[in-house]
Amino acid sequence: MADKTHWENIYLTKNSRQVSWYQEHAELSIRFIQETGVGKSAQIIDVGGGSSPLVDDLLAAGLENVTVLDISGAALRCAQDRLGVLASTVKWVEADITQALIRR
Repeated sequence: MADKTHWENIYLTKNSRQVSWYQEHAELSIRFIQETGVGKSAQIIDVGGGSSPLVDDLLAAGLENVTVLDISGAALRCAQDRLGVLASTVKWVEADITQALIRR
């Protein structure tokens, strides 16, 4: 639980733009995903996605089956708030990936 507490604290005390790993767009990740040639309906999971803009970029690229998994609920809420109504098109999983079993 120490990991979860750590990440919750970060996202509850800092704006997503204040973290050292902030990026406006996940250009490199999007490019890598597009280069795989996966279709728009491919299932994509962003593990440790937190408040990353990758989910925004995936949706903007037309991907339809996007899941974001993160240990921090606060980080996920940040991304959900940023996406607004589009957040309902994403599957959100609050879990520790080292302990998670995802079922669709």
